[in-house]
Amino acid sequence: MSMKRFRTLFTILLLLFVADIARYLVYPDVGQLVEKNPVKTAFMESREAQWQRDGLKDKKIQQKWVSLGQVSQNLIKAVLIGEDDKFWHHEGFDYQAIERAIEKNIMAKKFKMGGSTISQQLAKNLYLSPSKNPVRKIKEAILTWRLEKTLSKRRILELYVNVAEWGDGIFGIGQAARHYYGVSAARLTARQASKLAAILPNPILYSPTGSSRYVRNRSNIIYAIMRKRGVVVPDYREVMTLTPDTTAVVDSVVIGVPEYLLEQAASSDSSASKGSGGDGNFQEGQGGETMPEKTSESGSQGAP
Repeated sequence: MSMKRFRTLFTILLLLFVADIARYLVYPDVGQLVEKNPVKTAFMESREAQWQRDGLKDKKIQQKWVSLGQVSQNLIKAVLIGEDDKFWHHEGFDYQAIERAIEKNIMAKKFKMGGSTISQQLAKNLYLSPSKNPVRKIKEAILTWRLEKTLSKRRILELYVNVAEWGDGIFGIGQAARHYYGVSAARLTARQASKLAAILPNPILYSPTGSSRYVRNRSNIIYAIMRKRGVVVPDYREVMTLTPDTTAVVDSVVIGVPEYLLEQAASSDSSASKGSGGDGNFQEGQGGETMPEKTSESGSQGAP
């Protein structure tokens, strides 16, 4: 092949590559998501294709859509703490989390990325494949920017909890609440919510009702942060039977909960996190709390 033909072919391929990425500036029409709920996401189609390859022809997507107003506040707050603590304040990207993820990638000499916000996860779930490559991340960034510009934060959160996968083929918090606990999404307790939020990084590997040490540790930390922020009113019996530590510093948003109880919950989990499926690493939450980093995912919506 002559140099001229090589340059021509290279130019054509480059233009096709740019066009493939640029089309996401206008396609798909994210504006319809303002009022219309998606019937099937790219992630669901990917699951179905995998089942077909595995010969599981009778397996089907299970989903039950619920409005955000019908979802327990416990679940909403647990998901935000576990997946995207800065959700209400960023415009789709958590640059500090991305920086930490890049540093980990460099140290591991692997491209895993990570640090995805709820908006980024939603963009991928709705329109992209679970593949892990820089091109997909560029497409995801464009779609995330468009979603943030088009939809309200409330709508983004409503879409996310309804299209996220909470188990093998279980999509949406309405279906997950029924499947695992036999209740509606509105009746999820704080403990149940923290366990459901804990499995989001890899809902295929983990179950909120299983015996995984990773899920137990991560959900306990999420629950402790919920209590510290005053999201969860402590059980009356527990508060009355424990001798209060009058010298402990109490967080201003906590009603009658000594700080040492929260530290005890977090410290007992962190010591057991190694060898539990997680990497034992922790990151600082928005309120200064210590949060466990999400484990590396295997095709889940929490994946990079």
